[in-house]
Amino acid sequence: MKFAVKVWSNGTARAGVIHLGSVAAAIDTPSLILSTRKGLPLFIPPDLLPSLPSPDSRLLHVSPLHFLEGLSIKTIAKIGGLHQLVGLHDCGFAAFPRDSIQCLPEATAANKTGASFETPCGRLLIKPAEYMEMISSMKPELWATLADEVPAWVSDKRNKTSVDRTIKWLDECIALSPASGAAFGAIVGGSSLEERRRCAQEVATRNVSGYWIGGFGLAESMDERPALLNAVTEALPEEKPRLICGLGLPEEILQGVAAGFDLFESTYIYHLTLEGFALTFPLDGTQINGSNLAPNDAGSDPRKINLRATVFRKDATPIVEGCTCYTCQNHTRAYINHLLNVHEMLAQTLLEIHNTHHFLGFFRLIREAIKAGRFEEFRKDFVRSGYDHLVEDVSEGVLLAR
Repeated sequence: MKFAVKVWSNGTARAGVIHLGSVAAAIDTPSLILSTRKGLPLFIPPDLLPSLPSPDSRLLHVSPLHFLEGLSIKTIAKIGGLHQLVGLHDCGFAAFPRDSIQCLPEATAANKTGASFETPCGRLLIKPAEYMEMISSMKPELWATLADEVPAWVSDKRNKTSVDRTIKWLDECIALSPASGAAFGAIVGGSSLEERRRCAQEVATRNVSGYWIGGFGLAESMDERPALLNAVTEALPEEKPRLICGLGLPEEILQGVAAGFDLFESTYIYHLTLEGFALTFPLDGTQINGSNLAPNDAGSDPRKINLRATVFRKDATPIVEGCTCYTCQNHTRAYINHLLNVHEMLAQTLLEIHNTHHFLGFFRLIREAIKAGRFEEFRKDFVRSGYDHLVEDVSEGVLLAR
């Protein structure tokens, strides 16, 4: 793996490139790591993956814990690792335990020997040696060391313990690390600025290729998050990539980019797709404001529409006019509305293709804003557009009440 920062904007937001051995072209950052279930996107079949923007869509997250309910670790190793197992030879895999859907950290059950997770097989205690055996058998391009993630409400003592354990496990994982794959040191610290900073400073002294920041998306508030993010990045060297888990909403992604993060893993697309929502905010370079967002007759969020709504039953237009994704090029809102209401799985396939394509386009806009030196302006415009819409809704409600 090779990484380089190319452009800075507003002092902290940065755009760069990351090279992975299995992916032919360099991946521009900030970039999204696509969520998978056992190495494959949840709803998109392998034959439709090439329809997604490349190489943006070629970095996939995999949780080794998903495989505990299926093939044994030895069988996966015998097959030749994840690339051979799932047949995605031109993709790169990023392996770390948490996936925010099934393999959730369980702070109350962890102990000094290992981290506890709620998995498809129930609650399991994963020790560093067991975890590294999984990593060695799967052969991912990059992997994060084991971490003791805790939610924001734990005591200061428990938070300090989580940092101590994470640093200890980092050293154990590095000692057991395979010859291939780039190791990303795990950084935790909960909602404590002091512990976040201490953990980052300790991990920065280790021989790792990058940094995986965990413990976010676990009940911390949007207001306290920027200070926590900055406490981490200020302690890390600039020349290594930073991967963060737990930030999913567009506003949260923008918070992470503003703090200097490069790679993002989230289940935002999965949750949108499962609930029948499609992303619709503009990606053509026009200024983001309330006038060019989707109408709110099918939901209160101006950036997405609920395709289960009856208003789309006879809508013969694509999800987004001018969108080049497979779904918008071939199908209508009415058809997807029908598929959703008769519970056809094809609805989720078509929606995930569009939402993934659209969200990757959002990251492209972020990179362009950074390169143009106007990231902070872009961020403020995007965030303001949602609030402006809410203000308009409230005003209309007052007028109707009168």
